[in-house]
Amino acid sequence: MIKPLADRVVIEPKEAETKTASGLYIPDTAKEKPQQGVVVAAGPGKKDEPMEVKVGDVVLYGKYSGTEVTVDEKKYLIVRQADILAVL
Repeated sequence: MIKPLADRVVIEPKEAETKTASGLYIPDTAKEKPQQGVVVAAGPGKKDEPMEVKVGDVVLYGKYSGTEVTVDEKKYLIVRQADILAVL
């Protein structure tokens, strides 16, 4: 597993919706990038900035923030704590 450093967080992104509320299927070319996910690992934080998120938190993050990585055919996103917008 990935062990993040400093104030970085590893997020497992939520799958993009494949169907609308009215029952229409969304093609792959029209799907939006997910902005919600589950924290799977968190760094220890910085000396002057403690970590506010913990493993298991469901969070919202910026659309184009972080770095995507693939480990064991699963996609993860590594972001700084400052890129997390909210905890749900």
